[in-house]
Amino acid sequence: MRVLVVEDERRIADDLAGALGRAGYVVETSADGEDAWFRGETEAFDAIVLDLGLPRMDGLSVLRKWRAAGVATPVLALTARSAWMERVEGIDAGADDYLGKPFHMPELIARVGALTRRTGGYVAPVMEVGGLRIDVQRLQATAEGRELALTPLEFRALRYLAHHRGRVVPQTELSEHVYGADREPGSNALEVLIARLRKKAGAEVVKTRRGFGYVVEG
Repeated sequence: MRVLVVEDERRIADDLAGALGRAGYVVETSADGEDAWFRGETEAFDAIVLDLGLPRMDGLSVLRKWRAAGVATPVLALTARSAWMERVEGIDAGADDYLGKPFHMPELIARVGALTRRTGGYVAPVMEVGGLRIDVQRLQATAEGRELALTPLEFRALRYLAHHRGRVVPQTELSEHVYGADREPGSNALEVLIARLRKKAGAEVVKTRRGFGYVVEG
């Protein structure tokens, strides 16, 4: 799952990126409103953490422009804890949730998890697809009751495909949500990753649609 963190304070941005990364997300950061607006409108993210106090373009304006352009990515808005009117304006502008600063990192991770789960039709932190059971809090997965010893990259791939169960996910899309847009894996890195995942989870868990991509069928 790929998350964009929009925060101009470097220390906070680094802390957020580190915590979300340890929670199993691919994290990219943006430090100003104009860059965030462009990236949020032209790239695919599963969630966005958006500070409303940004340089070059404030967060509320960014959010309004995204929603006006039809960007439906769930957004968690960060506000000053005392700025209750800003929270109201953020929700009116299209934020899906908000969190006041200062905040506790486990709460932020839980809220991001809830937002991403809802887009996939899941309400609990455990996804069950066929014989798969994926616990996104504990970063664990089982197949037919058998625990899978997955690497972080394998877990990301399985989680993303399960989140989009029944939909063929193109290789380029899966690669971005496993490795990140800024990382250039080898030409056959994803194929090798999927082969390892099949060996651990079972050959029929992840299916290939030649010329189209991969699918986990629900």
